Amino acid sequence: ETGLLPHANPGAVSAADLARLRTVSPSQGMMVESLRDDLAAHRGAPDKTPERRLATLEAAGELAIPYTTGILCGIGEDEADRITALEAIAASHRRHGHVQEVIVQNFAPKPGTAMRDHPPCPPEDHQRAIALARLILPPEVHVQAPPNLADDVIPLLDAGVSDLGGISPVTIDHVNPEKPWPHLADLRRRTEEAGRSLVPRLTAHPPYVAGRDRW
Repeated sequence: ETGLLPHANPGAVSAADLARLRTVSPSQGMMVESLRDDLAAHRGAPDKTPERRLATLEAAGELAIPYTTGILCGIGEDEADRITALEAIAASHRRHGHVQEVIVQNFAPKPGTAMRDHPPCPPEDHQRAIALARLILPPEVHVQAPPNLADDVIPLLDAGVSDLGGISPVTIDHVNPEKPWPHLADLRRRTEEAGRSLVPRLTAHPPYVAGRDRW
């Protein structure tokens, strides 16, 4: 009715539910966040266990769903943990070819949450994690970072970001509603200053749209 192409983020769900969503959403996603099983950020969240997250990622590949996943930096994990998660994502993509983008997101504390007093992820740690993602992931997998959670987009691009996510002039960032999207004109200007071009894309990236027999 609207012409919009929905991208579904249902979390860790069964293969049957992924398959049902596949009929109405061109792409889906779920953040791995971290494969550490002792993080305070995941306490009381049974769908954030490493086993459930990896099983969902693998099932999405088996069902040929163009997929978005990622890691969350600064929730108590260390660099070795980030590498472990990125390597697991890369391995799943090599088996199935379904991971179109990996978000490397920096933690930002929010009022009213259990981690409201936890420090934000330092920018240098975030940029280093982006660089690690670009080194570890296959070259066809895009590396994404939210531009509204950074002071400037250029350090993100310099670190290896090739995708800036679902920026919208109409809707807020529902995950981080307190962080407004940058104006597209400002984002385009800074992107061009970094020697890049800012262009729109669909929820499913071109290779997945072109490969209709499988995707």
